[in-house]
Amino acid sequence: MKFEFLIPKRPLSLQAKARRLNAWKAFVHEKAASAWKYSSVQTGDVQVTLVYLCGEAPPDTDNIVKPILDAMKGLVFVDDATVSDVLSHRRPLTGNFDLTRLPPLLLQGIVTGDECVYVQVRSSQPLEEYL
Repeated sequence: MKFEFLIPKRPLSLQAKARRLNAWKAFVHEKAASAWKYSSVQTGDVQVTLVYLCGEAPPDTDNIVKPILDAMKGLVFVDDATVSDVLSHRRPLTGNFDLTRLPPLLLQGIVTGDECVYVQVRSSQPLEEYL
């Protein structure tokens, strides 16, 4: 299984006020649901990769992970306890990228020039694949 989608907004930190955070999670859930093409929720261990294309004064990378995972719970995977691997990257929108080596959806995010988060979920790999 490999699933990806783009969140076309600046991510909110886990430390945001509850009302804003809940609205953010609903927005992320909506974006994930519109891209979800599978008939059932993933039940095995998964790897989640996030690429945050940021502007000025971005939130801490570790604080944006949990709200995004929470938003996918029950849709993409049963529970975030099944997320065994998380790779989180933050890069400035003004950075240099080898455009020939990036997924098309991430390219789309770069081309817009607006802050966004590329999300990829796939089945976990053996540990040796990551090292």
